[in-house]
Amino acid sequence: MFAVYADSFASSADDPLTGLVVGERPDPIAPDGWTTVTVKAASLNHHDLWSLRGVGLKAESLPMILGCDAAGYDEDGNEVVVHAVVSDPDWTGDETFDPRRSLLSERHQGTFADKVIVPRRNVVPKPASLSFAEAACLPTAWLTAYRMLFTQGDLKAGDTVLVQGAGGGVATALIALARAGGLRVLATSRDEAKRAKALELGAHEVYESGARLPVKVDAVMETVGRATWSHSIRALRPGGRIVISGTTSGPDLDDAELTRIFFLQLSVIGSTMGTRGELAALVNMLDSTGVRPVVDRVLPMTAARDGFAAMAAGDVFGKIVFTR
Repeated sequence: MFAVYADSFASSADDPLTGLVVGERPDPIAPDGWTTVTVKAASLNHHDLWSLRGVGLKAESLPMILGCDAAGYDEDGNEVVVHAVVSDPDWTGDETFDPRRSLLSERHQGTFADKVIVPRRNVVPKPASLSFAEAACLPTAWLTAYRMLFTQGDLKAGDTVLVQGAGGGVATALIALARAGGLRVLATSRDEAKRAKALELGAHEVYESGARLPVKVDAVMETVGRATWSHSIRALRPGGRIVISGTTSGPDLDDAELTRIFFLQLSVIGSTMGTRGELAALVNMLDSTGVRPVVDRVLPMTAARDGFAAMAAGDVFGKIVFTR
């Protein structure tokens, strides 16, 4: 079958695509309890770029088909969305807490292929109102955003939230979902064009990165890390919370703002992916509200290298989707 996979790891941080191969791989065989999904669309994540650098992926697992997200048809011809978190078969409860969990393309072959095999419990019905390309954006970036806002952040209509770094897949999802959930949404970006797009997406106000805000916010959604951390902490009201799911600018901090955190009784909450139940709730939310993922571009999977190059260059607002 056709597939996009990592054959080796990048030898240089300046060229992360050296190990990327667009070619053929053997058809997968589903073991007991698993099912085969015929992929119609799959979306690109930063996780895929990190995989090419060997982050979260072991050399002995190569070659590895990349991709966490997909939408397509199950073995009975039903339209489905694939949940990317694979937990231990004996695990019960929130699978994001399973110490043996993994994402597709880490221990199990990923979604950038004609077919992908997943546990039967990892497929969620896709409503007809969502296209395959739209649905393929949900399982990683949009699910991460949903859990950040409504589970870990515990935000309610009328609360004020700051989204740092508008432009990336998670950040655009955060803006759209927060607006749909009745929140007052503030967003930042270094790029004027991305700030304008954030307004179109639903942000009430936009600011340059690091700018002084006119109000203190109830919560900050943080995916950037080092570059925005101090600003995020200083933007919070007393008792506010920061929910962090990524560190695209780096994890190391010059100043963790610990004094401000304890003096103002701030909460720092980690958030990773989401559950099958949250993915189903997210799909239903989009079905009922009409909110749709922001798609930066749709490419045939045969042109996957172009999509990877655009993400590596930061030339993205929203999601890059590959179709078959």
